[in-house]
Amino acid sequence: MTQKLIFFDIDGTLLDDEKQLPDSTRKAIAELQQAGHYVAIATGRAPFAFKPLLEELNIGTYVSINGQYVVHNNEAIYKNPLNPAALARLEKYALERNHPLVYLNHEDWYTNTRHHPHVKTAIESLKLDQDVTYNPEFYKDGEVYQTLLFCTGEGEVEYDQAFHELDFVRWHDFSVDVMPSGGSKAAGIGQLIRQLQIPAHDVYAFGDGLNDIEMLKSVQTSVAMGNASDIVKEAASAVTKDVNEDGIRHGLKMVGLLG
Repeated sequence: MTQKLIFFDIDGTLLDDEKQLPDSTRKAIAELQQAGHYVAIATGRAPFAFKPLLEELNIGTYVSINGQYVVHNNEAIYKNPLNPAALARLEKYALERNHPLVYLNHEDWYTNTRHHPHVKTAIESLKLDQDVTYNPEFYKDGEVYQTLLFCTGEGEVEYDQAFHELDFVRWHDFSVDVMPSGGSKAAGIGQLIRQLQIPAHDVYAFGDGLNDIEMLKSVQTSVAMGNASDIVKEAASAVTKDVNEDGIRHGLKMVGLLG
């Protein structure tokens, strides 16, 4: 079989509702690797937030932070930080509305607000071991690849209109990902495809979230999880079972990557 490049989202795709890796998924990934295929992650998470998963699955290639930080064989090949001036304006605008922010780079994350209930609820849903550090000045000194803005859906519209140089994609009832305009998993995947020189017809992607829509549309063969919303399923070329029902293995069989 020709060598393929297969991208997997993490939350709701590789990991189930309890943030656990199903045994069927673990075995399916190993079979792909044994067959000589490239297996890669494509996630909104920063690398520090999925390091144990990389080690467990023996993966060293990934598109992280919604495409802003791309790594191949454990070496960064593409970085797309947010513009510092845009961040400063966002910081001022959000503070005026009592909307907290969390700044991420590839190694850590930092918040500009202490003990906000929306931050606590959203961050706890990720079930990570690395606590968010209070450092409201971080955006002034370090490269920021993504920001988490904590507001409800009504407030999100206002930000879309005020910040044309930024893109906002909701990932939680209380939070949206903030990234450079045009930045996406799809753009990060494009960087990796060019690096590896893989033909378009040999690239696959699996996902379930709103931030997967562009990725699913950008590859010739894409699979939405059964637990995805209808708008995500419409973006994919196929729909597999729920992540809790061995959806990854089923999807890989559907597209002919596993027997």
